[in-house]
Amino acid sequence: MTTLTGIKGGKFVVIGRVGMDLSPQDRAQTEHATEMFVAMGGSSANIAAGLVKLGLSADLVTCVSDDAVGRYCLNQLDAYGVGRKHVRTIQGEERTSLAIYETRVTDHQSVIYRNNAADFQMSLHDVEAVDFGQFTALITAGTVFAAEPSRTATFRAFELAQEAGIPIIFDVDYRPYSWPSTEVAADVLSRAGAMSDVIVGNDEEFGFMAGDPDKGRAKARDLAQTADIVVYKMGPHGAVTYANGAEIPTGIYPVEAVKPTGAGDSFMAGFMASLAQGRDVKTAILRGSACASIVVAQAGCAPAMPDTDQLETFLLDHPGPTSGPTQ
Repeated sequence: MTTLTGIKGGKFVVIGRVGMDLSPQDRAQTEHATEMFVAMGGSSANIAAGLVKLGLSADLVTCVSDDAVGRYCLNQLDAYGVGRKHVRTIQGEERTSLAIYETRVTDHQSVIYRNNAADFQMSLHDVEAVDFGQFTALITAGTVFAAEPSRTATFRAFELAQEAGIPIIFDVDYRPYSWPSTEVAADVLSRAGAMSDVIVGNDEEFGFMAGDPDKGRAKARDLAQTADIVVYKMGPHGAVTYANGAEIPTGIYPVEAVKPTGAGDSFMAGFMASLAQGRDVKTAILRGSACASIVVAQAGCAPAMPDTDQLETFLLDHPGPTSGPTQ
């Protein structure tokens, strides 16, 4: 199965965390908040929800704690239509992630509680219980590799996906606070990238993997020698995508952002959904960028992920993307 054939199959197994997000109402600072908006969060869960909203199938593989927050996450996965057959509830001191994100850009603050995170307890047994042959592509975000046993389990999932002949889509998603050291992170994320068919990351993440902030783009080019598609995101400057031996520059859809979070998850969902619909790589990247803009212009992450009608309306109403970076 080729990478694009797998993506077009539209049945994704997504590995990684689901959590609860709290956001102060009325764009208040957390320390002055009196009311909170609650929503499902976690990069992998957000991506899965975005895929389902855009008409695809997504099942999540992770662990949640046996408490009210864990049950909230299970209920939310059901509400979004994300499969949770492979979401295991665990008992013990580990807890489902809780994040507080402000709906503001100026002086934005995020506080993430991930001590003894439940999702890091995903084990070899969890991934070996998955029939990867029932899916057509695997997606994960890099945080799953930050601790054991989740790291070993996810590398095993990559091996099982390769044995099943389905493509691996990897969002680098480097979060320094989750890792024991930068050296471990650089080594592990580079190993994951070498096994992946599609790699998505920003300039800082590729620079980190290269060991030099100025060598990120060269690292992306190098990874494109083994991966079919590598997306090198450059924030407000757009992105450069390496695919089929070509460098494809694309811009962004400027909006008035109300928060900086959720853009990457929505981009991934929109990009994958567009490829699944048979669109060319450049068009798919632009549609993913439009999804990112939609999310940063609204409160919440999973709730802000657009469905197909919302995406099409946005594209019709928006004057169009910027020209993008020069090659």
